Amino acid sequence: MRKTIELKLLPKEAADEHLVKRRAIEKSKLPKEKVSDVIVLKRSIDARGSQPVFRLKVEVFAGEIFQPEPAILKDFKNVENAVEAIIVGAGPAGYFAALQLIELGIKPIIFDRGKDVRTRRKDLRAIQQFGEVNPNSNYCFGEGGAGTYSDGKLYTRSHKRGNIYKALKLFVEHGAKSDILIDAHPHIGSNKLPGIVANIRETILHHGGEIHFDSKVTDFIMEKGTILGVQINGKDEKLASATILATGHSARDIYYLLNNKKIKIEAKPFALGVRVEHPQPLIDKLQYGQSKRDINLPASSYKLTCQADGRGVFSFCMCPGGLVVPASTAPGEIVVNGMSLSKRDSAYANSGTVVQVELEDLAEKYMNHDELKTLEFQKEVEQAVFAHGDGSQKAPSQRMTDFVSRKISQSLPSTSYIPGLYEAPLHQILPSFIYDRLKKGMVLFGKKMRGYFTEEANVIATESRTSSPIRIPRDRETMMHVEVARLFPCGEGAGYAGGIISAAMDGQNVAKAVGRLYGINSIPK
Repeated sequence: MRKTIELKLLPKEAADEHLVKRRAIEKSKLPKEKVSDVIVLKRSIDARGSQPVFRLKVEVFAGEIFQPEPAILKDFKNVENAVEAIIVGAGPAGYFAALQLIELGIKPIIFDRGKDVRTRRKDLRAIQQFGEVNPNSNYCFGEGGAGTYSDGKLYTRSHKRGNIYKALKLFVEHGAKSDILIDAHPHIGSNKLPGIVANIRETILHHGGEIHFDSKVTDFIMEKGTILGVQINGKDEKLASATILATGHSARDIYYLLNNKKIKIEAKPFALGVRVEHPQPLIDKLQYGQSKRDINLPASSYKLTCQADGRGVFSFCMCPGGLVVPASTAPGEIVVNGMSLSKRDSAYANSGTVVQVELEDLAEKYMNHDELKTLEFQKEVEQAVFAHGDGSQKAPSQRMTDFVSRKISQSLPSTSYIPGLYEAPLHQILPSFIYDRLKKGMVLFGKKMRGYFTEEANVIATESRTSSPIRIPRDRETMMHVEVARLFPCGEGAGYAGGIISAAMDGQNVAKAVGRLYGINSIPK
């Protein structure tokens, strides 16, 4: 028999596996001598009280042995000579679509404009140290997509969109720690995720798939409302019976290409603002109530939301113990993002702090841009921030208190942002409707989380790639584009995901739709 119980433990207790097992057996009231296994199912931190605790959901087995689920990969067959499907983009949506296609017996052929995950590092170093932006290889473009080198958070609320456990288990089978299967907010880290992404690539290649880097899609091959394939790098062509478009939220050239070819796209709301960086010890003190964080507690995080003048203001992509990084995808723009290594041991905490941008906010100024209005607004803000600087990737910043008071800071706190910060009037650089709401939001956040509003925090522009500003509409049932047959918009770039796991699940769902198109409705045995 088995019994599921819940435990509440101090951090030191939760770190002791033997103690966890003993407490679980005691609470289960099962005969100790008959207990064969104690398995932790879920683990979360509860910091609402005076003392942070871990809450564990544990299953105790007595008289039977715990049987772990078989590996998903063990049933994969070789698809080298199988029917083919094209995938554009080697991010989580593209790679997990490829894994699902292989599971269905379909050969994935992946094209990515960027480089493999190892070679990509050279271009990240160039943007960090020299301000050189490679428009095809950066923090957003390349193997693994935007998430690979910008944190690796695996938390999602999209429980109705697919099999979260399967996506996490595939990460584990490719080298992630099994902790991600039980943690309430799973995280891999930007130092670990590249190796896992490379392992996924090897799985795809080993089972007969193809992956082509430095292969930018420059045109779609169309005939009578049906996509037949893609053109690569302006010359080579590849045809297949289905094309999955999983290019990520920053592939602006793809949106322009779709628009030029009269393939329906839609402007959609997104969020834009700044990245706020605090000292991590300050956030730990505010969240845990400890002057020095317990060594058994992870770097603390926060999530804040409010309404300001009819628009949502919220924290986004919070990176405890993290770094602020340059995420521009073209010369002449300033974009920042956050990341954390697996240990989350940086001295800084950072989070996007953004304002929801609705279509009506842009109606008058961008009335001639129609479907591209949100993209043009996003690009214009990023370029305006760049134009204020010295031509490098240094980012403009203010102390939080000066940001709210509309004052240029006389000095700035230390930062994790390697290209460097400079004092600037963000209250003048940012669009007024964005600044005014951010200002009110930060004051409200300071009331919700006493100590958040402080001169010790840097406000850094621009946090603008929170999600795609464009949606590529698709049919709910077939998951194909609403007007173009055999074209499958997928992931964040299509407007149907918002993070690594939701993008991975969308890739799996779209691949299953391709399977149905090919007459494959179940996993081959």
